[in-house]
Amino acid sequence: MAATDGLAVIKLGPEDAMAGLVLSTEARWNQTEEDWRIFLRDGVVFGIRTGVLLVATAALLPYSGNNAWISMVLVTSSHRRRGLATRLVDACLETARKNGLTCWLDATPAGVAVYGPLGFTPTLQLRRLKLAKSARAEAPPPFSASIDALRARDRRATGFDRTALLSAFAQRSGSRIVSANGAIALVRDGRTARHVGPLFADNASAALALVDAIVRSETGPLLLDAVAPQEAFLEGLTTSGWTIERPFQRMRFGPATAASEELPFAVAGPEFG
Repeated sequence: MAATDGLAVIKLGPEDAMAGLVLSTEARWNQTEEDWRIFLRDGVVFGIRTGVLLVATAALLPYSGNNAWISMVLVTSSHRRRGLATRLVDACLETARKNGLTCWLDATPAGVAVYGPLGFTPTLQLRRLKLAKSARAEAPPPFSASIDALRARDRRATGFDRTALLSAFAQRSGSRIVSANGAIALVRDGRTARHVGPLFADNASAALALVDAIVRSETGPLLLDAVAPQEAFLEGLTTSGWTIERPFQRMRFGPATAASEELPFAVAGPEFG
């Protein structure tokens, strides 16, 4: 029997936020302690410990319309390839099954090979892009917009009501919702870079113009998770200096419960969907 077979799957609490942050920092993810607190407060976070050390996690965050997002699937380097992630995702799926929830997640290429056999099907391709910035902003920020305007566009794109999540993001120090020419986006702090997304627009030109305005008003590095089928937008970003770091595959477990009315240009981040 493997040494990890006897390790129990447990539910984590608010006091585990910093331990979770250690795992996501090791993986070089962009989450902050506040991000972890969202999942620990509003969702269910499963973990595995060896002694007092948290070595693996997976979180289930419910949304409206019988949907939920599986996120924060992390295993410390010394405990990988032992089936811990699969056990934790199974715990999320069992909780979702008991509550009649369809599950979504954003997987790396390696993760696709894990989640496919579990019954997840691919839905949408994403690309994470990064832009390094100088230390001086060149222009004032774009016009501010309301959380209600962002929430309405987000619901049209996802079919979910994510008011709680978007409000938690928007209310943080340093966050701002900006809009121009029919485009709207959320900009928030991350551990190593500011994150742009979700981003909605009437067309690629408006989306690119808003991103350019955001870039000219920021001072540090930026991350953005672009929707791959928005080809003109993706091409415009790479032409203007953004570099693609890695792909992600959005996947679903269970029946589709909501229809989207528009395709976003960028999502809130693979860790959030």
